[in-house]
Amino acid sequence: MKNLLILVFAVLSLSAFTILNSVWKNDDAHSQLSFTVSHLGIADVTGTFNDFDATVTSSKPDFSDASFELTAKTASINTRVEDRDKHLKSADFFNVEKYPTLTFKSTSVKKADKNNYKLKGNLMLNGVTKPVTMDLVYRGTVENPMSQKQTAGFQVTGTIKRSDFNLGSGFPAPTISDEVRIKADGEFVQ
Repeated sequence: MKNLLILVFAVLSLSAFTILNSVWKNDDAHSQLSFTVSHLGIADVTGTFNDFDATVTSSKPDFSDASFELTAKTASINTRVEDRDKHLKSADFFNVEKYPTLTFKSTSVKKADKNNYKLKGNLMLNGVTKPVTMDLVYRGTVENPMSQKQTAGFQVTGTIKRSDFNLGSGFPAPTISDEVRIKADGEFVQ
């Protein structure tokens, strides 16, 4: 009887841990990682990283204790102009042969109001790691009618300086703005 009680307790403990620490992975078809810079001070140019993985781990249904991790392949950069993409992959910018990935790992999430948070973390880009703060909007959780799986939506926005990461130091502002606006939209499946 004592062994049965220990087994039941162990199963319940493991079940509680699994329920409390849910891992959510981004749905590639419904997620995008984009950036925007100003060119010559008169026009915006937007690009994306098309190959990335992100996870959210949380034990609370409002994601107020969530941790976020993202890894993107820098060679997947796409600005819709092949020559520009080749130049961005070179040592002048992302140096994709030397630094094939960029990463973000959150260090804290602080609730600002109902579904808005301040997301702090470390961004590693071009061999440089810096702390960044982004705005995070939790857009809700629904059951996807196609997959029957719980799906959560998030949007992350913020601005970084490319000079902080030694990106394109030979191209001063306003040729290419130092400020880079980041926008990530994603659906995450449990």
